[in-house]
Amino acid sequence: MRTQRSSNTTTTPPMGAHIVGKGSETAAGPGPEIMAASTLDGDKILSTDGEEVGKVKTIMLDVQTGRIAYVVMSSGGFLGIGDKLMAIPWNALTLDTTRKCLLLALSSERVKNAPGFDKDHWPAMADRTWATSLHQYYGREPYWQGLGADSEYERARGVGAEDPDPDAPEAGGVKL
Repeated sequence: MRTQRSSNTTTTPPMGAHIVGKGSETAAGPGPEIMAASTLDGDKILSTDGEEVGKVKTIMLDVQTGRIAYVVMSSGGFLGIGDKLMAIPWNALTLDTTRKCLLLALSSERVKNAPGFDKDHWPAMADRTWATSLHQYYGREPYWQGLGADSEYERARGVGAEDPDPDAPEAGGVKL
């Protein structure tokens, strides 16, 4: 499926967070389509009912596939003491460049009941069972599935890896 981006450009639908607002029109520098992850550190996260449910603590990358896996949100507590951490699938968020926050497609009540963890007991985020149940809670397809991402995910982890074809075509000196 292709979506219209501007009058002369088409692009595939985003696999990650959507972007809303006028930020791209007023942004100086590379954003908001490409930005440093640290740019979002400390940004507030709002629920569908407009309540601030937490702040971005960190962004977790799937290093082997090069994809953003989760935003870890800090909620409750005071100055980092007693706060609950929650991993939120990246594709459950929308970047609002006008309000300079992330929007979470969940009510504040549902966020309060979301699975979480404390700063000293992080879950094994690469565990597919944990990750699948988390994505189900947020009503999102796991980031490693869809649009061929599953095979990319498996290839990055060496599943089904094969020796490259010595007769494969080259592009810029790189075997394809």
